[in-house]
Amino acid sequence: MSAQPVNPDLPPDHVTVFIDGVEMAAPKGSMIIQAADKAGIPIPRFCYHDKLAIAANCRMCLVDVEKMPKPAPACATPVMDGMKVQTRSEKALKSQRNVMEFLLINHPLDCPICDQGGECELQDLSLGYGRSVSRFQERKRVVPDEDIGPLVATEMTRCIQCTRCVRFTAEIAGTYELGGMYRGENLQIGTYDGKPLTTEISGNVIDVCPVGALTNKVFQFRARPWELIARESVGFHDAMGSNLFHHSRRGQVLRSVPRDNEAVNECWLSDRDRYSHQGLYADDRAVKPLQKVNGEWKEVSWAEGLAAAAEILRANRGDDLGVLVHPATSNEEGGLLARLADGLDTGNLDHRINNRDFSDGAVAEAFASPLAEIEKADVIVVFGSNIRHELPLLHQRLRKAQGKGSKIHVVNPVDFDFAFGIAGKHIVAPSKLAGALNDAALREVVQAGRHTVLLVGGIAENHPQAASLRAAAREFAAATGAKLCRIPQGANALGLTRHGVLPSRRDVAGMFAEPRKAYVIYGIEAGLDFADTPAAARALTAAKVVAFSHFACKSTRDFADVILPIGALPEIEATLTNLNGDEQRTQAAGKLPGDAREGWRVLRALGGELQLPAFEFTDLAGVRALIGARASVTLAPTAAATQDGEGLELAVSAAIYRTDGTVRRAEALQAHPLNVGARVVLNPADAQSLGVNEGQMVKLGASQGTATLPLVIDARVAAGAAWIEGGYGATAPLGAGRVTVVSA
Repeated sequence: MSAQPVNPDLPPDHVTVFIDGVEMAAPKGSMIIQAADKAGIPIPRFCYHDKLAIAANCRMCLVDVEKMPKPAPACATPVMDGMKVQTRSEKALKSQRNVMEFLLINHPLDCPICDQGGECELQDLSLGYGRSVSRFQERKRVVPDEDIGPLVATEMTRCIQCTRCVRFTAEIAGTYELGGMYRGENLQIGTYDGKPLTTEISGNVIDVCPVGALTNKVFQFRARPWELIARESVGFHDAMGSNLFHHSRRGQVLRSVPRDNEAVNECWLSDRDRYSHQGLYADDRAVKPLQKVNGEWKEVSWAEGLAAAAEILRANRGDDLGVLVHPATSNEEGGLLARLADGLDTGNLDHRINNRDFSDGAVAEAFASPLAEIEKADVIVVFGSNIRHELPLLHQRLRKAQGKGSKIHVVNPVDFDFAFGIAGKHIVAPSKLAGALNDAALREVVQAGRHTVLLVGGIAENHPQAASLRAAAREFAAATGAKLCRIPQGANALGLTRHGVLPSRRDVAGMFAEPRKAYVIYGIEAGLDFADTPAAARALTAAKVVAFSHFACKSTRDFADVILPIGALPEIEATLTNLNGDEQRTQAAGKLPGDAREGWRVLRALGGELQLPAFEFTDLAGVRALIGARASVTLAPTAAATQDGEGLELAVSAAIYRTDGTVRRAEALQAHPLNVGARVVLNPADAQSLGVNEGQMVKLGASQGTATLPLVIDARVAAGAAWIEGGYGATAPLGAGRVTVVSA
């Protein structure tokens, strides 16, 4: 290697290297394996992963470097100008084969029963680098397993100590739950304490594991990879819209795996998106049209079900009708619902069922800073959000940003457990959140940043005084130059906004305050999905209700008069719009259960039954040609809500695995340690003044109703606040205003 550059025309931060005789330019400081990957030259590896720190402990990537006496690990050897590398020389191949022999010495011969069989990196590489006959005669070592939770299955005898899982939990998840124990030939990977993994992205250890040591517990022994059909889809439980593949066999979705998209979810997937498919096959799945006749439910034909629905809608046109839509509904279904509302001459249409304050007419907006750019910000403010549970993979990006030097500040009613370092925090009662943004020191820090971001989450967006919090956020962003990123409250809230699923007369709150004679509820589990469950129950009980539903659950049966079964997102072809404003398509992966139909087909049939115009299309292309994106809507402001004067302020966040009907029915997620159950959490000072103790059952009273919940005392909750998680039937009666402790 010469002191003079081999190619003086290269940029100053690049060098020239020769790999297997191929000349190429590589950035200074990069590793041989990275240069080879860029050139498409294969080098075997186990421990190397381009999203994880370099460990160089498997040695499978040994290559022959000119003027180096010993083989060098390609993953840990930086390129140098003029470096000549051979990946297929006799020296390199002999080294790689020797490493493979050592790896196989203790690996069990259980490929026929291993879930990784058919997509195992060790299997693949042993075909090219392994011996046909083992020379090892001694007993293979056996490593005891430990139960690390309901999502990940372990068979640690198969582990080759690549430490990818260890590095993932440390670097990406930030929970440091896995590590190496003992030394030498006794080295084992485990959790130290034998407790389940608690990270919300734990399923990614399955993807990074190159062997069958960590596998999908829900998918275990269900199918072989070559039996599965992969279909592109997106996550529909939060606004990120993580890209993924659903793998199905004979029409049943058996597992979900990430699909690489650097602009959205990189190569990761949250556990909520990975395991929620279990909920598709719940016992109460709606599979037949149902009609309530003399107070009793009976299965009917589609013709009878549509006729009954049309009769209700025909008799309650115009202002007598309200249309309520789940914010994860696809663009195609949402566009048709808007046309249905137009055809029935009702302006009572809304998808903002999580919101409580509509006084500023706010709707979902695309992020001012794309996801991939947020991790490059030098100052980030998290305002009113348990971001780790609300958007697990945005939380992961914030951790990455903090690792690059970003300063993250938090303004919340609860000091949530985040996996990144916090430069400053303001933990205050919900009524003081807006005031906390006026903190001079915080504003000074943000104003000094070059690229700053303000993230506004669900606690703020769904608060009874959300309008004042949004106004404070806008004023803060304008004053400091921060990019305002309001998290859409629903997987497709932004898409439904663009397709006109918004009121021209009454919003959700208005439809409940002045109940309508009839309602259409689309994709909603009425007992748990509404922000104001008591008001929803009162309005729906007294009305005629047509339910387009994925599940024939108790609350839907209680309120509805007709239930029309529709396909869930993994079972239909559709588009959703994520928080970047990108429209993403899905493919149908699962078979529609029973007599369920795609939502757009049911809406088309109902529009035909009602003889409405613009429902003459025959296929999905016709739907898309019809709906288009509507012009942006400016909603008229309504009267601001008032806050009750006495009691503790409720801080309500969404429970991570109770966000929608499909997730709530995924048994593995319900068994996860993060699913803590309904409870109320108080600050120690408030608990002392009220005379209540940890573990007691306390009865809480609110303007809407009462709830009896177990008490947890935690100093992380701001004084004057009571923290509950939504999505539980036990917490639903409380709303989000103030509560008093009625009895203990």
